[in-house]
Amino acid sequence: MGGGARELAGYLAALAGWMAALAAAVLPQWRQSSYAGDAIITAVGLHEGLWMSCAAQSTGQVQCRLHDSLLSLEVHIQTSRALMVISLLLGFFGIVVSVVGMKCTKVGEEDPVTKSRIAVAGGVLFILSGLCTLAAVSLYATQVTYEFFRESTIPINARYEFGSALFVGWGAASLSMLGGSLLCCSWPAKERRGQQYHRQTQPSTAREYV
Repeated sequence: MGGGARELAGYLAALAGWMAALAAAVLPQWRQSSYAGDAIITAVGLHEGLWMSCAAQSTGQVQCRLHDSLLSLEVHIQTSRALMVISLLLGFFGIVVSVVGMKCTKVGEEDPVTKSRIAVAGGVLFILSGLCTLAAVSLYATQVTYEFFRESTIPINARYEFGSALFVGWGAASLSMLGGSLLCCSWPAKERRGQQYHRQTQPSTAREYV
């Protein structure tokens, strides 16, 4: 795969990862009611996310309510919120920076070395964005797992398990880090060494002719 095609593939993968991370942050299905156990409760399904909680009835009606207070939320929800916001910001800057540094764009094409370095910087931003998404989703999933398996008087079919937003977040983190890694492969090592060699040998050649 050529350098331009690799950059384009990495950019598209990272862009898809950023959009998936945005969807995961907005979705309220970070955890949902568990239907495990003998008595299956199907009348009402509960979903909770970073910003709201929803109740879906068997009739198809869905009622959602935003979390009332930021300070009253549990620590893992606040931490996941902050990590997702940081991830989206890093991904947004990565989108802008990568467009400037990609070979298929006309911006700064007179200096290909600097242009490639900008593309690598965009790739690093995407990797950091993916790591933040991965940390947020994994932290939330760890808390859901802990609350599900700990000893409690709550019936197992009244507890919570993984929601679809967690899997979307894991996929988003994978795409962002994959795309960022492909963009980081744009570092022009051979071209840089060739230019340095040309600059070092040019003065000596001029002196020999004098």
